[in-house]
Amino acid sequence: MAQRYTRIFAALDGASTQEAVAQRAIALAADNHADLMFGHVIDSVPYEASGVDFEALCVEGKKRIEADLADLLAEAQANESIPSVDLTVRAGRITDTLAKQLIEPADPDLVICGERGLSNIKYVFVGSVSTFLIRNMRCDVLVVKQD
Repeated sequence: MAQRYTRIFAALDGASTQEAVAQRAIALAADNHADLMFGHVIDSVPYEASGVDFEALCVEGKKRIEADLADLLAEAQANESIPSVDLTVRAGRITDTLAKQLIEPADPDLVICGERGLSNIKYVFVGSVSTFLIRNMRCDVLVVKQD
């Protein structure tokens, strides 16, 4: 029998695959009658020494994502096969914040993320969020490839 998912978490990164990740998450949530959680982390590292108001930054980040994905979010919320849809934005170090503040509390059985397509040199120095998720999550992880 095929795996049924009940809670799906989609990691949004603002990159070129964000819309594809959202579309795939909505389709899988509808097919599985699963709760759907979207999450985005604003990287705090560039702002740590500047005294930025991270709460305000998150509010603005959430508004931007809601505007960028307005049609898809409305589609998900209107879909009777998806019991709940949520979007959370946090600021912090990306992998730690994504895992500990967004994914783990949601306790999903599927995480969906995008591939950013870092160059080999960049990958060596900064790593990959998708690789981190594959190695560290206790549930299935689906990586949506770039076109």
